[in-house]
Amino acid sequence: MQGERGVTLIDTIVGTALLLLVFVGVAAAFQLSVDVVTSNKARAGAIALVDERMEYIRSLPYTSLGTVGGIPSGSIPQNESVTLNGVTYNRRTFIEYFDDTKDGSGGGDANGVQADSKAAKVDVSWNSRTGVRHIIAVTRVSPATGLESAVSGGTLTIFVVDSTGASLSNAQITIVNATTSVNLTTYSNASGTATLIGTPAGAGYQITVTKSGYSTAQTYFASAQNTNPNPGNLTVSNSQTTSATFAIDVLGSKTVQSWSPVQSGTWTDPFADNSNVATSTNITIAGGVAKIAGSAPYGSGEVQSTSISPSYLSKWKQLSWTSSAPAGTSILYRVYDVNGGSLIPEAQLPGNAAGFTSSPIDLTSISTSTYQGLRIDATLSGSSSATPSIDAWNVNYDYGPTPLPNIALTMTGAKTIGTGPSGAVYKYSQTINTGASASVTVPNLEWDAYTLAVASSSSAYDIASACGPQPESLAPGAAMTTALYLLAHTANSLLVDVRASATGNLIPGASVTLSRTGFSSALTSDNCGQAFFSGLIASTYTIVVSAPGYVTYTGTNAVTVSGTTRYSVTLN
Repeated sequence: MQGERGVTLIDTIVGTALLLLVFVGVAAAFQLSVDVVTSNKARAGAIALVDERMEYIRSLPYTSLGTVGGIPSGSIPQNESVTLNGVTYNRRTFIEYFDDTKDGSGGGDANGVQADSKAAKVDVSWNSRTGVRHIIAVTRVSPATGLESAVSGGTLTIFVVDSTGASLSNAQITIVNATTSVNLTTYSNASGTATLIGTPAGAGYQITVTKSGYSTAQTYFASAQNTNPNPGNLTVSNSQTTSATFAIDVLGSKTVQSWSPVQSGTWTDPFADNSNVATSTNITIAGGVAKIAGSAPYGSGEVQSTSISPSYLSKWKQLSWTSSAPAGTSILYRVYDVNGGSLIPEAQLPGNAAGFTSSPIDLTSISTSTYQGLRIDATLSGSSSATPSIDAWNVNYDYGPTPLPNIALTMTGAKTIGTGPSGAVYKYSQTINTGASASVTVPNLEWDAYTLAVASSSSAYDIASACGPQPESLAPGAAMTTALYLLAHTANSLLVDVRASATGNLIPGASVTLSRTGFSSALTSDNCGQAFFSGLIASTYTIVVSAPGYVTYTGTNAVTVSGTTRYSVTLN
């Protein structure tokens, strides 16, 4: 029949898409309803657990109201895991003495009793699809008689600040003392303070302060290695207030890389064979000589080197050769790019188009980023009786820095936690290794000034330069990268860094001259603003440092070199 048609592919696709949208919507609505039911069920369980604990607190005599290991102490667990209706909860109970401001607080309390009542906080938490959820309840409990009474012990006040000295709230404070059976965790308030009235008198209170994503500060026990800890554990005395301040801040990280510094390299072809020749025309190579093939009269020939493409190329320096050109003969040298085989343009190497006849040729104007590989070409023109010849040609360049893997280093912070038989005890002192990748990242570091040094297991090396010079300050939350450049160890060496007095910035390209009787050596500070003198003898040296725009510094017999020595110069 006319006017009738079947179901097309487009109809099928559209219908399927519509059905899919409907089913997706239904599935999403179903999932949402399940989440709501589950969340409400978990919330109801948490409320029940909070109510249960609050009712138990209200049922206890005032004098028995406390937590295990808490201040005040009692029989209620501080933390417990409870499973209810298939949901696992963490129930935390914190009880403390409360100083009511109505009759004055602290030393200004009208009757001298700061423990006016007890405050109880119950926090029940559980994991949901959207993260950790909490139900919290707080209550105050007063003595049944309504009369305040003094409690034994003293007051322990902890102040928490950040690296700038600003108050830090919600920092976790753990207080442990086995002798007085105290083992509790509390948190700093909005002013960065936690005050614990009625802390049992005694010595040896270990305090640990931290916060998620922050560093940790604590007190320390005396030990054989740390005989004079600082800060040491606290002592609380009856009717006295013991206070301590702890500074923490956001953790940072430090990436350390180990490199061999920029070094000089040479490509050379002594024409012992054809191994370094890419192409040649009418050229014979034998016995360490490249010359025009055949016999007199001699025409012309051309020879071109293989690619000269050093890894980690830093700078092209010089082309040189040794050759012989009898009367009536000539050799023209040109430099080609390995990509495309075109001549290096005049803008990069003036005179290249016409060809060079005198050795050496300065290649420093050639861009290493544009021209990462070169070929050397020579056109030889003979006479009726003689042929010119090339004995060898050479290309000098700088390469590096190159990765230097598996270097063991010690990393030590400037902060100390006391002294012992070996001197200062540092809060952070670790051995790290740059591994196969010549790079290692140390996470979770607090703000400090860190010094890197070669560890004994890598004692075959000295730090010849460091961007930046050691020690290096890590700011809170910073991610720092430090590049170390190492050379072979010598018994006595000197690493000099040059800085500007106005800014403290390092000065690359400064001239540094080190001298003593019978010895003088001059170097230029590298990109890190440093100069490294190796292979020295233990002695006293005079140092002279100069840089354009700065007053020359002269230190007569100012540097005593003994072992691995460092020296810093500031230019005005």
